[in-house]
Amino acid sequence: MRRIYCAALLIAIAAMPANARAGELKPFVRGSWRSIIENHSGEPIIVHFWGLTCGPCRQEMPEWGKLLAETPDLRLVTVNADMIEDAPEAVQDFLAKSGLSRAENWTFDDSFAERLRYEVDPKWQGEIPVTLLIGRDGAKRLIEGVASMAEITSWLDDARRADKTDP
Repeated sequence: MRRIYCAALLIAIAAMPANARAGELKPFVRGSWRSIIENHSGEPIIVHFWGLTCGPCRQEMPEWGKLLAETPDLRLVTVNADMIEDAPEAVQDFLAKSGLSRAENWTFDDSFAERLRYEVDPKWQGEIPVTLLIGRDGAKRLIEGVASMAEITSWLDDARRADKTDP
């Protein structure tokens, strides 16, 4: 009986959609941005672009982890958009230490990163950290530099209020 249960559990895990596996670091390639937007259509989402070699990013990532732990309904997507290619293991380790394993985590996986940045925003030159707050209606609000968690919390509260008032 125990073997059957274990086998069923392994099959269920293998059948899970890629974006449902906790701790997975997905490759951000051409079309990934469109996929993220489509997968979260109709719901408020926060997309945070950061990098391992970015000092301010490294300082703020534990704050994102704390917010994620305190806000179970938070839809947080992190994208390692570092100009320097980072080892996936180093990225995953840093995300885990920051409390972000439960977030939807991506990393740029194209030697021509400009193409990936262009898909997100043609005006984006690659500066990080950058945070996009995307409302349920698709409206985007850009935060350049380190994000104020008070501003993020306020936006989340506004999004929740809007959800409650919409039929």
